[in-house]
Amino acid sequence: MFSNSSATPNPAIELKGNLLTVMVLRILETHQVRITEQLINKVSQAPNFFQNAPVIIDLTSISDETTKIDLKALIVLLRQQGLVPVAVRGGTPDYHEIALQLSLGLLPEGQRQPRPKREPLTVVAPASLNPPPPKVPTKVITQPIRSGQQVVAPQGDLVVLATVSPGAEILAQRHIHVYGALRGRALAGVNGDTDARIFCQLLDAELISVAGHYQINEELKEHVRNKPAQIYLEDDKLKIHVLDIYSKNIP
Repeated sequence: MFSNSSATPNPAIELKGNLLTVMVLRILETHQVRITEQLINKVSQAPNFFQNAPVIIDLTSISDETTKIDLKALIVLLRQQGLVPVAVRGGTPDYHEIALQLSLGLLPEGQRQPRPKREPLTVVAPASLNPPPPKVPTKVITQPIRSGQQVVAPQGDLVVLATVSPGAEILAQRHIHVYGALRGRALAGVNGDTDARIFCQLLDAELISVAGHYQINEELKEHVRNKPAQIYLEDDKLKIHVLDIYSKNIP
């Protein structure tokens, strides 16, 4: 008796979207020499961290510039420094053609979201009050997050009541709280929320990032290393503030 070959086989592949952390190289000007010097200097600070790391080349800021950069030379430079360029975001059709010739993908320009302005306080009659926005749940993790694990809070805060080990990765749309040692990667405000913050009881992270502004372990200053800290943005720069959690002023 012959077997039924028309039976549906087990799926051999699965193709779907996923939330991955990829470095973005934002090109802010078209001066090729300065770009080269600053890129080489940045990679030299932590060569092992950047080795074989995928990177997206963001040309959004120079889309309107009349002076062009040599995109081919930039891609060659990235590969020479051990990085793996995977796609180009933004830019002109000329840049897109070069990217496709070099087997890079194309990503649409990201929309910049300006910070909301403070509105003057007004008194509103109770009948015209809008209903409160739906409450966004906080994701709470009670177990240690080990190397190779990734935990994502796509809609709110992430609270970890344990250690985040080296090689582990935690991401949140809003704030991240780690009630333990933070030794892996922590990325808050992954959708561009510049008000997001990271809090931890011990800071020795491989990488910290708020709304795309990041700092790697080798760049941590000694006075913040292995200390309780909060990480936030101020004037588009990443700030690290040591928390005096043992202060006598705290009740």
